[in-house]
Amino acid sequence: MKELNEEYIDKIRHIVENHDDAAAVAILKEMHPADIAELYNELDLDQAEYLNKLLDGDKAADVLMELDEDDRRKLLSDMEPEDIARKYVDHLDTDEAVDLIQELDEEDRDEVLSHIDDVEQAGDIIDLLKYEEDTAGGLMGTEMLVVNENWSMPECIKQLRMQAEDMDEIYYVYVVDNDDRLRGTLPLKKLITHPSVSKIKNVMETDPVAVKTDTPLDDVAIDFEKYDLVAMPVIDSIGRLVGHITVDDVMDRVRESSERDYQLASGLSQDVESDDTLWRQTKARLPWLLMGIVGGIGNSLILGNFEQGFVTNPAMALFIPMIGGTGGNVGIQSSAIVVQGLANGSLDLKESGRQILKEVGVGFINGLIISLLVFVYNCVQLSPWNPTTLAVSLSLMAVVLFASIFGTFVPLTLERFKIDPALATGPFISITNDIIGMMIYMFISAWLMTVFAA
Repeated sequence: MKELNEEYIDKIRHIVENHDDAAAVAILKEMHPADIAELYNELDLDQAEYLNKLLDGDKAADVLMELDEDDRRKLLSDMEPEDIARKYVDHLDTDEAVDLIQELDEEDRDEVLSHIDDVEQAGDIIDLLKYEEDTAGGLMGTEMLVVNENWSMPECIKQLRMQAEDMDEIYYVYVVDNDDRLRGTLPLKKLITHPSVSKIKNVMETDPVAVKTDTPLDDVAIDFEKYDLVAMPVIDSIGRLVGHITVDDVMDRVRESSERDYQLASGLSQDVESDDTLWRQTKARLPWLLMGIVGGIGNSLILGNFEQGFVTNPAMALFIPMIGGTGGNVGIQSSAIVVQGLANGSLDLKESGRQILKEVGVGFINGLIISLLVFVYNCVQLSPWNPTTLAVSLSLMAVVLFASIFGTFVPLTLERFKIDPALATGPFISITNDIIGMMIYMFISAWLMTVFAA
């Protein structure tokens, strides 16, 4: 791994500017594809394109897939579909090739596919393109070692040698029957220690963990973590082996999903990077900022209807930020727990009622503690006979209970309607709880002022 400090990057820039092909090739040969991708981020597009042309097919393809989607699109923007097929797709595994082709414009996809030299690979890519992107079928690759359960061990070893020639990594050996249905896996240890066994089915391990092609990505990730797998076979609806998924592919998708959820929870309406254009970042941030403005206007209208109450008892205004902030914090806490549970599989939609009841209990305890502490404080600062003393505590209790229930109910509902529940951990919860919290506080305060006046 080469450290990309400023001095080293300047050296490469100097080589590129002087078009010193020999020096550039020598440097690129020593660098890992991930480091080259990082280097591209430090160079302008013309410089990156110059270096990219000097890479051989395999390394160029590896570097391309290390780039993020926007940088990849820029690098491919001026290339002909035939060149994309020859320089990149021909050198990628099917799962990566599918990811790349899916990023292309519709009109370019067919043309790229038509220029793939390996007809079998092109057919596999076409088959994989029909699966949804966030399912096991859309994530799997077809490069794997497969043996028949009825083969003898010598025949098995011969076939594996032939299959392994075109593979970069070997994870498992999958065993199928005569109808290509998955029957088990063949540990490499048994391949070595049982060379004279008559049939593969006598030494294979049965009942492997497998997923179907339509299994959602989140469920695939949960299985990988649960069973500590490095690869997992994918089967069709009748149990035939159609591909497998490797742990690095799962981690890449999980990371992308986590980044997307984090940005959504932060109030960003689309995926953005720090180096994105001013306009793209503005478009991503503005929608929820406008929603915040709408929420603020709503709060001002609510407070305007209770103007006389502030004149009569100015102390009411002192606790408005606390009411709003507490409701927003409680709501985000509740929704974050639910979203996390849905993501890691520890919470099922069938348990929605139980989870809501649990949040009611937690909300009641938290609300009671907070309300009592604030009540004692206000008794000292204001007096026990000031209506605001009791209004703030009652409002806090009601707001915490509402925010706990609302923060739990919303992500569960979004999940039921197949909408990303991470939406519920962001500004939506904060804005809604802020408005509802103000309404609760104002109505309780107005009611108590009437009671105390009587």
